[in-house]
Amino acid sequence: MNETVRRLIEGNIVYTDKELKVKDLEWNPHPSFAGVFLKHLVKGDSSDGKFSCHLIRVKNGFEIGEHIHDNKWEFINIVGGVGKGELAGRKFACELGVSLVVPENVKHRIVADDGDVYLLAKFIPALL
Repeated sequence: MNETVRRLIEGNIVYTDKELKVKDLEWNPHPSFAGVFLKHLVKGDSSDGKFSCHLIRVKNGFEIGEHIHDNKWEFINIVGGVGKGELAGRKFACELGVSLVVPENVKHRIVADDGDVYLLAKFIPALL
């Protein structure tokens, strides 16, 4: 785990009326993909459904398989690890500093094949 991921996990989420410790948020198993876990940093109920933000861990040897998000845009920052990805058929390296703009209804996937990969994913409108 690199310094960026460690600091995210040990950090806080500051709202106008509360503050949450990220380490206190659960790692939730992804409902469709084994070996993938999410910390829901901001849920739709905290943003009037406008957006959500999730820290995602794809364990080594696993993947977020090809999928789409109906009527949702997604912006993904690769914040740790190294892997491979595909966006609308275009292949790319998943590594620190790479970000993805995923339009609604566009197929994408991310594979962790050289250690765990960590993503910061934002959805508009909110995923949850």
